[in-house]
Amino acid sequence: MYFDKILIANRGEIAVRITRACHELDIAVVAVHSAADRSALHVRLADEAYLLGPAPAAESYLNVERIIAAAQRSGAQAIHPGYGFLSERAHFAQACQAAGLVFIGPAPAAIELMGSKIAAKRLAESVGVPTVAGYTGDDQHPEKLRWEAARVGFPLLIKASAGGGGKGMRTVAHIDEFDAALEGAQREARAAFGDSTVFLERLIERPRHVEIQVLADAHGQCVHLFERECSIQRRHQKIVEESPSPALGAELRAEMGAAAVRLAQAAGYCNAGTVEFMLDEHGHYFFLEMNTRLQVEHPVTELVSGLDLVCLQIAIAAGERLPFKQPELAPRGHAIEVRVYAEDPLTFLPSTGRMALLVPPEGPGVRNDVGLESGDEVTIHYDPMLSKLIVYAPDRPAAIARLRRALDDYIALGVTTNLPLLRAIAWHPAFVAGTTHTGFLAENGLTAATYEAAEPPPEVLTAAALFDAARTPSAAGGASAPGPVGPWRLLRNGMLLRYLFGEAEYPVSISQTADGWHVDCGSTTADVAIIAWQPDRLTLAYCGQDARRIERFGIVREGADRLIGWRGGSFRLRRAAPLHVDSLSGRAGRLQGHASMEAPMPGTVIKVLVEAGQTVAAHQPLVVLEAMKMEHVVAAPYDGVVRRLPYAAGALVAKGATLVEFEES
Repeated sequence: MYFDKILIANRGEIAVRITRACHELDIAVVAVHSAADRSALHVRLADEAYLLGPAPAAESYLNVERIIAAAQRSGAQAIHPGYGFLSERAHFAQACQAAGLVFIGPAPAAIELMGSKIAAKRLAESVGVPTVAGYTGDDQHPEKLRWEAARVGFPLLIKASAGGGGKGMRTVAHIDEFDAALEGAQREARAAFGDSTVFLERLIERPRHVEIQVLADAHGQCVHLFERECSIQRRHQKIVEESPSPALGAELRAEMGAAAVRLAQAAGYCNAGTVEFMLDEHGHYFFLEMNTRLQVEHPVTELVSGLDLVCLQIAIAAGERLPFKQPELAPRGHAIEVRVYAEDPLTFLPSTGRMALLVPPEGPGVRNDVGLESGDEVTIHYDPMLSKLIVYAPDRPAAIARLRRALDDYIALGVTTNLPLLRAIAWHPAFVAGTTHTGFLAENGLTAATYEAAEPPPEVLTAAALFDAARTPSAAGGASAPGPVGPWRLLRNGMLLRYLFGEAEYPVSISQTADGWHVDCGSTTADVAIIAWQPDRLTLAYCGQDARRIERFGIVREGADRLIGWRGGSFRLRRAAPLHVDSLSGRAGRLQGHASMEAPMPGTVIKVLVEAGQTVAAHQPLVVLEAMKMEHVVAAPYDGVVRRLPYAAGALVAKGATLVEFEES
């Protein structure tokens, strides 16, 4: 292999994945990056790095001239595009060739041919690959398309010829909806791809999305590496992939694989690619499209085939022959991949911020393709996928069990993730049964499920309190010495800590015992020992009569907040404003205190609703703060008396400024 240095024209987890493959082959890596990614993980792992431009992709990762210039300046002989960005742009592959650089992927002509869904569908039909009934003609006049829609029948899909990822796609149930849907699809396609050409397909109800991985070298040999099922999707984008598909037997697998190879050879294809099919409920398959690049979900194929697709891509690009033939290949075991996104699992809107703590699961049969580490920033500029969790086992039930365990062990704190959705899928009976299709989430109510806990589990409250109380682990019995954080006072030989979860306050009383701690969360009590304490990790043992239950937590402090990861869930607790113990009522045994209510962010006091000395009821509004163009009401935490109001209406206040001093009745 003659490559000494390869430039990776990408970022995130795929750039990290390709970097590791190059280093295993003793090939130096050149990273490129935007200003926002100056210290990103793919840059930290590279041997050289070149700045492309500002954060927006159009000015950095999509800037062909700067990428080519960086490759020439570095002395790289080849460019690997990864997926996304420029990976399926024929003009980029052509620019690499014109600059004397090897493009690690197919030839520009193959990219252009298969990049047109209309041309690809026509090619598939010419080599006997089944396609869905529809219209792929050149006449794009609305009247012609409307007539063809009536001929094809409803429901149908309007799809962008140059599209992908659901862009430029509309589902139409009736002819009366067609004109508006066509206009929207063409407008979206023009904005996303610069091409408003569309085609029509009859809609297949409840289809599976099954794709075939192909590899072809420059010497005329082409093989398939079996199938991947990618039916579970949100907004037409995959989130769960597995191989083999529960729906395919050996005969159908061989038939679809042969069809994919036939199509790739007809396209003059070389390198790695994926032929995607829809599979109906009767086992009939239909060509969907071909992706002329490495797929996000390639790890599941690597695990069931025992092959490294990135290394094979590089070898093919270097002119080597495939080292195997189709009869030598056979799938083994079962692999499942889930995509971990920084997004709300309910709305699918992206989440940004600092990844306070990222601890992917470990263990036999568990693989993590990760693009960042704890402390890295998740920005608004790029795809919100953080990582891919892939599990492998001898069969599907064992792989699902391993996936569940791995998701429970996954800790991702600081940004909202879709981990709750992934766990809901992994435990759903329909997924276990393998009855998946592209409408799986909606049909099973997972797109509208509530993933936030109504209240924090006692274990989470216990972890927060002991983490705040512990200074250093004790060598004796796993207990720790008390080290109160903030102005907490000892209460009856222990301490009382208060946490806010949402709008509700939760007191936690802890006191040391001979073997650890006694914890009272109000509704539950427990005897707990700290058996491991780190700056961002805590392991507790719940002590029973004859056994101990072990619980592991990831914990990060962000000011008054405690971000806690436990059993795959993420919880944010806010340490309540300290209550100074002024006196104890001997008759009621009740804590009375004085609280200072603080501004949660910088803002303007727009209303003061009470006066100093006024008696108020619990939850009564006291002050209204305007911040981030929204009004925030500061309410009484319990019955009490307003002692002091430091700011009048109109005052500008900083984050943390005391807005109300308040004493409990």
